[in-house]
Amino acid sequence: MDDWRNGGFGLYVHWPFCQAKCPYCDFNSHVTAQIDQTRWAAAYRKEMLRAAPDLSGRILNTIFFGGGTPSLMHPDTVATVINTAREIWPFSNDIEISLEANPTSVEAGRFAGYRDAGVNRISMGIQALNDEDLRRLGRMHNVTEAQQAFDVARNCFDRVSFDLIYARQGQTLDDWKKELNEALSMAIDHLSLYQLTIEEGTAFGDRYTKGKLRDLPSDDNAADMYLATQEICDSHGLPAYEVSNHARQDAQSRHNLIYWRYGDYLGIGPGAHGRLTIGNTRYATETHIQPGAWLAAAETTTGESNRNSLTQVETSAEHLMMGMRLAEGLDMDRFTAISGHALPSDRIAELTDMGMVVTSNNRLQATDAGRAVLNAVLRELMLE
Repeated sequence: MDDWRNGGFGLYVHWPFCQAKCPYCDFNSHVTAQIDQTRWAAAYRKEMLRAAPDLSGRILNTIFFGGGTPSLMHPDTVATVINTAREIWPFSNDIEISLEANPTSVEAGRFAGYRDAGVNRISMGIQALNDEDLRRLGRMHNVTEAQQAFDVARNCFDRVSFDLIYARQGQTLDDWKKELNEALSMAIDHLSLYQLTIEEGTAFGDRYTKGKLRDLPSDDNAADMYLATQEICDSHGLPAYEVSNHARQDAQSRHNLIYWRYGDYLGIGPGAHGRLTIGNTRYATETHIQPGAWLAAAETTTGESNRNSLTQVETSAEHLMMGMRLAEGLDMDRFTAISGHALPSDRIAELTDMGMVVTSNNRLQATDAGRAVLNAVLRELMLE
């Protein structure tokens, strides 16, 4: 029942609004002209107070404002969430409070307000360091604005991360190497680097289906970009601590580590998911997806739409999938305790011979080659 303590306890707050919908995005984000921020702040507070009795006696390790575009939130809205959390749970001494931000000048102007509200880490959605590609990706900033916003963030916060997308239309391996080296020259200590994926239900997905999304790199070229990413980041002192995330020592995203280390987290806001251990049972929680529906439900009853108890098979599968994403790998004794059985030694041996995994100090770790084809590795480990 206390296994979640191996990962910690966090709060995820989803802000569902954006200025525009990016064509590659399949997150729960919406464009709207009017937002009553006072009403939203009150609904977040109510949801946290509703959840509090089930989650008493915990220390809160992290808060993460995700979206959508949380840098459209008024600093007072952010402060309401943080102050409510402080009322309910003791904060850890090194609590991490992160907020996702877009690098427009308007949003950068709120950074000092977020800092004063208690935010101590910013994650910026820069996505590209090329104006033409930013336009293709539907971003509302240019490279100059991104660099200026990064400088503003650096002056307000000790910890600043940003995201880049690679394997973009028309991008070559040399293009990506040059762009990544430029990013690493910006006094950065954390980078999230994602390969462009074409998701159903997005504008890019529709174009791809119609044959109108041209010049995407081949799978082999994209794989070369992934491998080059590992080499270049390693050489700059930002090794991958997770499949898509690179950081200097002690600069890892502590909130995301709660997910990957299979801790507990309360998710509030439209479309937020959670994992909560209550009594002897681990639950998966979901909330209403549409902002209006969530807001109305949160104000009257609860924004939570589903709470399902997870079976031992489900929890062991989730723990395996999350833990193997990390460079530190999976504690095999913990896996056995969660699942009731050990990982298959014969398949571990086969994967070791293939150079896909290694074992050390009773931890199972994917190699660089294994992380590049992690889904295939996981299929082998989860076979009955």
